[in-house]
Amino acid sequence: MKKKQFKAESKKLLDMMINSIYTNREIFLRELISNASDALDKIYYNSLTNDALNIKKEELEIRIEIDKKARTLTICDNGIGMTEEELENNLGTIARSGSELFKENNETSKDMQIIGQFGVGFYSAFMVAKNVVVTSKSIDSDKSYKWESTGTDGFSIMESDKKDNGTKIVLYLKDNTEEENYDEFLENYTIERLIKKYSDYITYPIMMKEEKCEKDKEDKEIKTYEDKTLNSRIPIWKKEKQKVKEEEYQDFYADKFYDYEKPLRTFRSVVEGKCSFTSLLFIPSHAPYDYYTKEYEKGLQLYSKGVLIMEKCSDLLPDYYSFVKGLVDSEDISLNISRETLQENHQIELIAKGIENKIKKELETMLKEEREQYEKFFKDFGTQLKYGIYNSYGMKKEDLQDLLLYTSSKEKKMITLKEYIANCMEKQDTIYYACGETIDKIDNLPQVETVKEKGYEILYLTDYMDEFVLKVMQEYDKKKFLNVSDENTNLDSEEEKEALKKSNEENKKLFDKMQEFVKENVSGIQFTHRLKNHPVCLTSKGNISVEMEKVMNAMPTNEKVKAEVILEINENHKIIKKLQDLFSKNDLEELEKYTKILYAQARLIEGLSLENPTEISNLICEVLAK
Repeated sequence: MKKKQFKAESKKLLDMMINSIYTNREIFLRELISNASDALDKIYYNSLTNDALNIKKEELEIRIEIDKKARTLTICDNGIGMTEEELENNLGTIARSGSELFKENNETSKDMQIIGQFGVGFYSAFMVAKNVVVTSKSIDSDKSYKWESTGTDGFSIMESDKKDNGTKIVLYLKDNTEEENYDEFLENYTIERLIKKYSDYITYPIMMKEEKCEKDKEDKEIKTYEDKTLNSRIPIWKKEKQKVKEEEYQDFYADKFYDYEKPLRTFRSVVEGKCSFTSLLFIPSHAPYDYYTKEYEKGLQLYSKGVLIMEKCSDLLPDYYSFVKGLVDSEDISLNISRETLQENHQIELIAKGIENKIKKELETMLKEEREQYEKFFKDFGTQLKYGIYNSYGMKKEDLQDLLLYTSSKEKKMITLKEYIANCMEKQDTIYYACGETIDKIDNLPQVETVKEKGYEILYLTDYMDEFVLKVMQEYDKKKFLNVSDENTNLDSEEEKEALKKSNEENKKLFDKMQEFVKENVSGIQFTHRLKNHPVCLTSKGNISVEMEKVMNAMPTNEKVKAEVILEINENHKIIKKLQDLFSKNDLEELEKYTKILYAQARLIEGLSLENPTEISNLICEVLAK
């Protein structure tokens, strides 16, 4: 028996390997199975140029064994095996990759999907094992050898009696502590779960004995053991498209993403180029319960050569497409030493850009060909698309604006901005919109009535962030967005504008006196033609509208904002004569009552609260009692 030290600063480096590089101890099984898969690949590719090996690919396998009594977990393969020298070099030298050397020295292996890169995955075993025994026989040697280490005091190598080629790794699990339960790795369901999660698409079968209980003629239980294959082997995204049924995709989606409803849309693509990848993506039919919370984690599953690298790679999805579920598999991505994170961001950026373009194309297709389905999608996820425009300060509007839907004043149907433009009146240079809590409330706004009467279509905005998005976008197809409640919305003819201007000038003293009664609440009072039957309304002046004021003040902050508003009075309403009479008679007390009531009415119509509802109630009762 040879007792040797690691060919590196063993204890310090190995401690770093075990405690720093890997963040999740359960990945040790992924690493050991990946190494076993590489060993099977090597022997198979060697057999392609060496007929004497007589290797049949269907006979190659990985086997898992559990011994609860001895507290051992064993991983076996019938692959290429290692000689004494290879055991010493590959396992005794940290960060030396036998797989990389194999690829460098074998021409026939250049197209192999060898998983190992860094020669460190094996040492993840020491996260769960206090002692590791590796027994191996190389196809190039008549002798077999046993390598053993506790991971701290070097390692020993001695001859063994293993007859068949391949490698057997026995992990003697650590003792349980108050914080850590290592016994979980002695449970069949734990092993099955980890293989299903990380190694489901390893090319070779991963086998384990499954206990079966049967009863004989005398009704006594008889235990038997049958081989069970734990992995699927062939990823659904690598099967021929025409051979995969829609039901298979739905089952895969339900199994991997725990959704009880089938996805709204499934799409799969293969991209070749600087960074080649395959993607399988799903648009859910409903938003998860936590979708609009901080707890929700976006991201796609990331596979490299069929091995799960990351459960949720957030860099693959922009926030506005965070609802998409699915996976990406690429052989070209560069992983860091732990295979848990990524080395080169530009590769992920290339993949992410391709994914983004694919999602956009699919959504556009759904909008065009499956309108009902798209409207269902937009109901759940439309807000996220709007966020994409708003959070990018409008930089992403070209990518997302044609995916937005708004309810139209005509027929109350959802339409796109492009459809609004197609319906525009001749020489119309403005896209009109109105905001409110519901369609019905918007429809009842006094400002809406006249705009509709003049034949203009109005977009009804009911989402709390809708107006913020349009403010950021500013325009669409060279047409400006304009709130019907904005002071700049004026559909009068030039003659009507001149007549209104003259009327406001003639009543300026009346309006100045009325404004004194409502003080800082309004920036002005004036006549308007924008109202048909209603007496009053509030119009916004400046960048913050009344609706934006409501949204911003509903946020949990101490800072409150106030929209600058103008109290507009319908010049053709009979209330005007009453106001003029009171002013001419210098009955300022009564004029104040009417002014405050009219202002309160205007606030209520806009859905704003009253600062002193008791005062307004009393004033109304006084006026009614006369």
